[in-house]
Amino acid sequence: MRDRGLDEAIQAAGGVTELARRIGIAQPSVSNWDRVPADRVVAVENATGVSRDRLRPDLFHGGGVSDIDEVDSERARFYELLATLLSRAPSVALLARLARLRGDATPLGVALAGLAEVAADNDVADAEREYFDLFIGLGRGELLPYGSYYLSGFLNERPLARLRADLATFGIERTDGNYEPEDHAATLCEIMAGLVAGRFAATEDAQRELFTKHIAPWMGRLFADMERAEGAKLYRHVGALGRAFLEIEAEAFTLAG
Repeated sequence: MRDRGLDEAIQAAGGVTELARRIGIAQPSVSNWDRVPADRVVAVENATGVSRDRLRPDLFHGGGVSDIDEVDSERARFYELLATLLSRAPSVALLARLARLRGDATPLGVALAGLAEVAADNDVADAEREYFDLFIGLGRGELLPYGSYYLSGFLNERPLARLRADLATFGIERTDGNYEPEDHAATLCEIMAGLVAGRFAATEDAQRELFTKHIAPWMGRLFADMERAEGAKLYRHVGALGRAFLEIEAEAFTLAG
């Protein structure tokens, strides 16, 4: 029996098939859910507008991440936002949320303000076309957002094998219906969000290890390439946001080490 939050999401999307399409997974996977899986909550929220605390009140309350401090809550939100934007083109609901972002004079704040401005002038069709050209393309997109590619020049190489071994020690397994290699930037941001929010039963060192070994060596270069990509408009600002956020993360892990 489906729980209430999942039913709301399905109704908001217009059916199981449409919800699956919006979050980029196979329809049978959604049909088999009794409730929204923890690692799909943010994607479903962004695709439907149903808040995370209604989708999974056992994990979230008041729209925030439960049982962690304010700083980690914000860190988790940034990782979740990047994961969503890297995994699929933004929906109408997400574009509207992006347009309401506010910035300040810091590099991260400037990136937020820039993203908000371009999101307000963008529509779903433009965003979908841009995402397709950048990350999918006819044959391949302008950018390949995979750790193996950035670290070795090829897909599905040794960096992916090392990542899978480390994820196994963290107790993290591939989600049913997710056919992307685990070194996709969206997947890594999603896993990092789960570690920060305490949704995975991993050690306290897991965040640092995942970041320093599998994110820091290459993902900043991906975001810089997004900023320079010829076809990027919205995603130029996503790149600026990701790069600024990773710089803050790297400094925080260095100071805490």
